[in-house]
Amino acid sequence: MSIKKQVDVLVIGAGPSGTIAASIMHKAGLSVQVVEKMLFPRFVIGESLLPRCMEALEEAGMLEAVKAKHFQQKDGAKFVWDEKVCDFNFSLQFTPGWQWTWQVPRAEFDKTLADECEKMGVAIEYETEVTNIEIAADGTSKTTVKDKNGNTELIEARFIVDGSGYGRVIPRLFGLEKQSSLPPRKAVFCHMTDPKRSAASEPNRIIIYVHDPKTWIWVIPFSNGNTSVGYVGDPEFFDKYKGNQTEVYKQLIAAQPELAERFGESDMIWEPRVLQSWSVTTETFFGNGFVLTGNVTEFLDPVFSSGVTLASVSAQMAAKLVIRQLNGESVDWKTEYMEPMQKGVDVFRTYVNGWYEGTLFTIFFAENRNPEIMSQICSVLAGYVWDESNPFVKSHEKNVRTLARYLETTKTSV
Repeated sequence: MSIKKQVDVLVIGAGPSGTIAASIMHKAGLSVQVVEKMLFPRFVIGESLLPRCMEALEEAGMLEAVKAKHFQQKDGAKFVWDEKVCDFNFSLQFTPGWQWTWQVPRAEFDKTLADECEKMGVAIEYETEVTNIEIAADGTSKTTVKDKNGNTELIEARFIVDGSGYGRVIPRLFGLEKQSSLPPRKAVFCHMTDPKRSAASEPNRIIIYVHDPKTWIWVIPFSNGNTSVGYVGDPEFFDKYKGNQTEVYKQLIAAQPELAERFGESDMIWEPRVLQSWSVTTETFFGNGFVLTGNVTEFLDPVFSSGVTLASVSAQMAAKLVIRQLNGESVDWKTEYMEPMQKGVDVFRTYVNGWYEGTLFTIFFAENRNPEIMSQICSVLAGYVWDESNPFVKSHEKNVRTLARYLETTKTSV
């Protein structure tokens, strides 16, 4: 088997973490090859971005290309529980930074990033699967790839960035997968026509409906007139709904009054999809000659739209460290990459756990909310989970629990 190509960096996966990392490294003068198992455009979940993503897109040189697509602007997040409403506006967040982002059909968004990456001069090979990786003591690697016709070739690289998302290429090949601490959950979702949108709600935010204390619904409007609607809950919740997937989804729409009114007569753009038991993590985020980015490191839950943020920031951070290392500098991957990324994951995990445990309900739906505290929490929901000046980041678990206990005890305002 001959060596197909010798490059500085092999990037596995052409999703956001892969293309952002590839673009940043290419701009620094490294030769980069991207291999992607799927053919783009392809569907993937994670359609509501967070403002922190914008910094990574800007550094990668992709921001203008995304702006040109005129995706739906997202200015905040609204949480609704019966008659109670908690509406976060990113312009009121505690942390200085971007105050808006987008809601995107991911197939088009990911293809936009990948196309822009290719325009910059980075080669992307689609329908190309990684079947084996051998890494030498000095960190150089030989990766066997197989194309759609079954032909196998080798790519030799000085470093590998694994941004393969749910494919989790290196964790699977190297036995690094680890069970998540989060319980398994299930999502049933679809894209719907939305002719009643203007009468139902403003489109410039994601809306989260509390269906019951353990089950929630996302409503994500797109600029193309369609809207993503999905139920998330314990797998057992869905057992009471009978029939095929389309019939079950129609029953779910009818089960929530706001959805029944807005989408009861809407058309489904495609057959409803199911995603289940998605939470997963790994033993480490890096190793000799490789680094993991995005969902390859850890994927938590869709409730706070953290997936693309963790993917883009990890790619941004990892790319700059790879550049340094390949330029001969010493890099401490544990303290400079894994620990900061784990910190961000842990902050989001506190809020995910707080949502399902009900502590965030107590905070979000308090009658008279303290603007300063809500501004600090808003920054977390905007993706600024690395801002140590924010007490709800620095001492995230303690402050969330303490605040919720106080509210439960006093039954007063925040």
